[in-house]
Amino acid sequence: MTPQFWLWLGFAGMAAGAAAILFMAKRRTPAEEADGIIHGIVPIIAACSYFAMATGQGSLVLPAGPDAAEAARQFYFARYIDWTFTTPLLLVGLSRTAMHSGMRRPAVVWGLIGSDLIMIVTALAFGLSDVAAVKWTWFAISCGAFLAVFYGIFVQLREENASERADVRKAFVRNAVFLTGVWSAYPIVLLVGQDGLGILSPTAALAVIAILDLTAKVVYGIMATLETTRAVDRDLKDGSVATTPLRRAA
Repeated sequence: MTPQFWLWLGFAGMAAGAAAILFMAKRRTPAEEADGIIHGIVPIIAACSYFAMATGQGSLVLPAGPDAAEAARQFYFARYIDWTFTTPLLLVGLSRTAMHSGMRRPAVVWGLIGSDLIMIVTALAFGLSDVAAVKWTWFAISCGAFLAVFYGIFVQLREENASERADVRKAFVRNAVFLTGVWSAYPIVLLVGQDGLGILSPTAALAVIAILDLTAKVVYGIMATLETTRAVDRDLKDGSVATTPLRRAA
């Protein structure tokens, strides 16, 4: 399978995933509407990124990394633009799950987004660098910012989530573990891919990242959308939330 196959597969999968999430998302309450839009727009952004990469507009040729055997590499900068928008949206969605009864600590959410953006920008600098000391310093900084994101999710958000009812707490843990588990594979792929040590072939690296992207944005988006629906079903049953007029059948 060629690199183009994986890029076009990413585009098609993201487009189909966006349509599925937006169709599945209910519009009974502001919470459902907001989460449906958040998780629906994530694969739309990713589909644009994959289209740009598949058509040659989202990449450029750079010298291979200092530890790689090849002389040149295709650097896909469009994926970093994608991640700059989509990962903060996913963190906002996860924060809304954690604080289902109300966004009580916006500073925590902004801290998560800030750490995430530092992680993405420094990963971009890592990918663009061709001097070993500079490249691996950027990689270390990016990993440090990633640890800060983990802290925000599993310490700060979980503290807020502890005051929610049992089903919401379980939903948050499921979503957090799933999302961060998938995200944890990205730095490994960047490390061993053509932007790092050059151990993985370009096609293999594209394939792994495409699968990770589809999992983090489409599979997780569907999962989070269903979790929100279940939580609101419980809200409506308990009478703990007022409904807005239905936009489509529940």
